[in-house]
Amino acid sequence: MSAELQSSSNSSRQSAPTPSVAGPALATALWCAERGWPVHPLSPGRKFPMANCDECRRDGHSHHRCRCRAEGRWCHGFHAATLDGSTIEHWWKRSPQPGVGVSCGPASLVVIDVDVHGQAPPARTELLPGIPIPERIDLTGLANGFHTLGVLAALRGMQSPVDDSTTLRVRTPSGGLHIWYRVIDGRHWLCSSGSGGGRSLAWQVDVRAHGGYIVAPGTITAVGVYSPLGGAREPAPLPEWLAQELARTGHLPRPRAQFPQRVPSRAREAVIASGGGRDRAGRVLASVLAEVAACAAVAEGAGFSEKLNRAAFTLGGLVASGYLAEPSAARALQDVALATRSGQQRRIDQIIRSGLAAGVKRPLFLGRQS
Repeated sequence: MSAELQSSSNSSRQSAPTPSVAGPALATALWCAERGWPVHPLSPGRKFPMANCDECRRDGHSHHRCRCRAEGRWCHGFHAATLDGSTIEHWWKRSPQPGVGVSCGPASLVVIDVDVHGQAPPARTELLPGIPIPERIDLTGLANGFHTLGVLAALRGMQSPVDDSTTLRVRTPSGGLHIWYRVIDGRHWLCSSGSGGGRSLAWQVDVRAHGGYIVAPGTITAVGVYSPLGGAREPAPLPEWLAQELARTGHLPRPRAQFPQRVPSRAREAVIASGGGRDRAGRVLASVLAEVAACAAVAEGAGFSEKLNRAAFTLGGLVASGYLAEPSAARALQDVALATRSGQQRRIDQIIRSGLAAGVKRPLFLGRQS
């Protein structure tokens, strides 16, 4: 840990433990775990998770079925994050060089990641999604996330989170800032990626929450240290005005999908068999689509990839037996999957193709009802 992280001007806040002989990364990891923040190793000198095992790089493999974690190895990035002290000591004593990542969702953390990328600003209408910036506001000199977050706060009559000295703030080696907040109302906030597609709070401002991780304060990389600012060493509660902005910009999960138990109208064309098998195929189709759709209620940990793969495999078996038409069955499954996990089309297409290809090799015969 850095000297700054080990001290605090507020006696009610715990200071960081003294680094052990295994290295400062282990002390940082244990310090985080004591606060209920699950940790996982980052590649030495970098801000990215340690590489997965060979098996985990294969199509169709998911962290839910991975043996690495049960066998004491890290794998699948933040999905392997843990609070277990013995596991943490085993990981970082075995290899003291890795940095420390914190899985934000299980830690009930929302971290505002302010960037300073050297990019030309977009059009005025794209700086704050959903908020028109009046022409009377002079944007001369606006160049990064510090500025856009400041404009957002000013428009709401609030202090910019950049200047919030009541919460943990961490300067990044690139000159950006991580502003840590804790969630106290149980809501599962979702990650976003700055000005990219989908949800976005502001240009060059990312949000790290469920489905993501953040680099722990004190972590050392090849380009510098993630250094805390000021005296605060604990995240303050997420400000209500900022929570409202996150909700407005799509950082909450969609309401639980109410999927029909009957075959959806867009999927009925997939059912082509006759006799009793037709009705049963329709119910199987509706069932596997509903199982995938139910994942919409959970941001992470719902087993989406595994359920989608299982659904595609089942439909492949029904296609091979003549109960379903492959193009329409694949399209119905793709529609539901994209509605459940938007922005993941390439991954979804790969899982469906792989599952169907495996399923058609194992025909599934339903028989007739008596």
